[in-house]
Amino acid sequence: MKAIIEVSRRNNIFDAVRADIAAGGNEDFHLAFDSARLLFSELTPARLDLLDTLRKAGVCTVYALAKAAERNYSNVHTDVVRMVDLGLIERTADEKIFVPFDDVEVHFHLAAAA
Repeated sequence: MKAIIEVSRRNNIFDAVRADIAAGGNEDFHLAFDSARLLFSELTPARLDLLDTLRKAGVCTVYALAKAAERNYSNVHTDVVRMVDLGLIERTADEKIFVPFDDVEVHFHLAAAA
């Protein structure tokens, strides 16, 4: 399963889910933002780096992720909480964290000036 993060108009995510179901339901996770500005305010370079570090590290604690990323624990904890809220990171029963996706894609299009 992969995560597809995109910039799209409101309710366009429902169109993508309907298309997935019609194609046999590949169960991809879709996360949509109304603008590139909003996408990049939520998924900062630091958060994308954390997501990549966590995918490579596998299931671990927030403390272990902070060590692996060579970042301050408090800042990593804040970023992890937000990415859990967005659905990009999940927690185990014993509060360890992991990325539940085989792949993460980010899509956005820049329109030509009219």
